[in-house]
Amino acid sequence: MAQFPLNAWYAAAYDVELKPALLARTICNQKVVLYRKTDGQPAALEDACWHRLLPLSMGRLEGDEVVCGYHGLVFNDEGRCTHMPSQETINPSACVRAYPVVEKHRFVWLWPGDPTLADPALIPDLHWNHDPAWAGDGQRISVQCDYRLVIDNLMDLTHETFVHGSSIGDRAVAEAPFVATHGERFATVTRWMENITPPPFWAGQIFQGRGYRGPVDRWQIIRFEAPATVVIDVGVAVAGTGAPQGDRSQGVNGHVLNTITPETDTTCHYFWAFARNYCLDEQRLTHELREGVARIFREDETVLEAQQRAITERPGYRFYNLNIDAGAMWARRLIDAQIAAEAPALRTIPLRPAA
Repeated sequence: MAQFPLNAWYAAAYDVELKPALLARTICNQKVVLYRKTDGQPAALEDACWHRLLPLSMGRLEGDEVVCGYHGLVFNDEGRCTHMPSQETINPSACVRAYPVVEKHRFVWLWPGDPTLADPALIPDLHWNHDPAWAGDGQRISVQCDYRLVIDNLMDLTHETFVHGSSIGDRAVAEAPFVATHGERFATVTRWMENITPPPFWAGQIFQGRGYRGPVDRWQIIRFEAPATVVIDVGVAVAGTGAPQGDRSQGVNGHVLNTITPETDTTCHYFWAFARNYCLDEQRLTHELREGVARIFREDETVLEAQQRAITERPGYRFYNLNIDAGAMWARRLIDAQIAAEAPALRTIPLRPAA
């Protein structure tokens, strides 16, 4: 069975990564070369010259066209060859694949599947990444694991107690009840922890944003969108001021934005950002939060890569599931449904009637 659906938008790069230069990247086992055109729009081509398959990323960019670094064939942003050396007639079959690509929410999104199905309306909503009512930043991490392991990790934050105990984790996370729901494209896990002592990270944030020290009501609302985006609504408020009922005015709120792009079957690009709704003009805090969250994710990276090595060593091993895995299980079912929808219909061969 395929590991990931192809008819979906995947983040290929952060906006700051894309320049008027060639950027090689592997997306869903497909070699791609990306660049920014002279009008600022992104472009993406198959990273293999039609002539002798040299990666086009080893060539150079001239205006909006890519020049192969081997024999000088030139390809425009639609993948059509516009020049061949030593001849005036261009072979009409000389082209490389051009990918649908859209820049939105500070990410450059690429559609590796059927281009006729590439509807920009299906790009996941990560508007907090550029909304003026929120401030934040993020990074891209290359993780040596199946992208679904990252999703498992994000859908069950119980691990915070044990992996991130010095920053965002405490016993309250592991012990608090949660509610898991799902639809055709989304799965949500909601957890409230009321009247608790905040862990170090959140104690610092509510003091920074509200000047408050004391017990808090804490929330984690995890929303998965198939096939690979997880938005986590997180925060703390002064205990007993109505946050569980919808009044977060006495608290600080963040959104952890995560979109994971399969690179190969066992590696992935992990794009993340942390956006907040307090102290918006404090660039120092933005930098500190980005570096702090990066340290937290490096702890996850260590666990996930060790998990992938163990899986590789035990082919065919099936995971055991606990109650805490409900969100991850629904996420995987939604992914599997998308993969199954792309699979060619299987022919039914009638059984030979018994003699």
